[in-house]
Amino acid sequence: MTSYLIFVLKRFGQFLLVVFLGVTITFFVTHLTPIDPVEESIGAITQMGQSDPNAIELMRQSLRELYGMEGSIWQQYLNFWLRLATGDLGPSLSAFPTPVSTIILRSLPWTIGLMTVSTLITFVLGNALGALAGYYRKDMVLKAVSLVFIALLPIPYYILAFVLLIVFGYLWPVLPINGGYEMNANLDLSFALVFDILKHSILPALSLILVGAGSWLIGMRALVSNIITEDYVVFAELGGVPKRKILRSYIARNAMVPQFTGLAMSLGAIFNGTVITEIVFGYPGIGNLLIEAVHAGDYSLVLGLSALSIVGVAAAVFIIDILSPLIDPRIKVE
Repeated sequence: MTSYLIFVLKRFGQFLLVVFLGVTITFFVTHLTPIDPVEESIGAITQMGQSDPNAIELMRQSLRELYGMEGSIWQQYLNFWLRLATGDLGPSLSAFPTPVSTIILRSLPWTIGLMTVSTLITFVLGNALGALAGYYRKDMVLKAVSLVFIALLPIPYYILAFVLLIVFGYLWPVLPINGGYEMNANLDLSFALVFDILKHSILPALSLILVGAGSWLIGMRALVSNIITEDYVVFAELGGVPKRKILRSYIARNAMVPQFTGLAMSLGAIFNGTVITEIVFGYPGIGNLLIEAVHAGDYSLVLGLSALSIVGVAAAVFIIDILSPLIDPRIKVE
């Protein structure tokens, strides 16, 4: 038990180091860009009419304080960490004076909902088909289904998204193609609103599922193909154990260990969003928000989204590391 606690502490230290380095690099990259959010804000204000120079200077000082741009770059860096520790990322440039954290929290549930559901469906579908295709290698139906998903795998998901948009939005218009819900919809929680949100998420999720299932299928089929040659599987078959039980208890259970590692990584990457898919379908997630922030030069928002992504992926890796010895006894913690 002591060795496992030491193992967890070491991995937690690595997690903190990854977050620190990732956020630090993101901070300096965004601050080395030629865009000055303070001058951008003042320029937008002065374009509306003449302003008093003293008022502009007072505004400049206030905005520099709001954006954490007072002092040298190292003072700004220290202030950034102090503000980040309290969840204060400052105001958004493109939606001033709305806080960055508020804007992110508006978009985050959309991405989490879409990505979590589509990732889990892709994982289950791909692994189930891969396990069946690897064990029943002569089944023609499984071969045909596997071929379809493998053929879809090299297609960029945004190309498939455009195809789905054309087919179900124009040729056979049965599904909505833009947004997360109907325009002017009543946003009070109700069955109609939930159904509307689910209906708008079908095409974005389908574009991710159809492309992503192939990679899980290939990986699981390869793992199963290796495991079925193991002695304990051969002995189980010779002993008359039902094939369903062999596949479920002897093969799939062992093959799923590395697949769960991949699943945790995929769930951690949820915070990256699906930029192009969200743009194609106008989905109000953080991927779409990131592109809007880049176009607007809103580096406070870009920095906030990047920090969220870094923490999400690093946390997924950390959880994988500390759970791996508990899931797979072959992994040693010493």
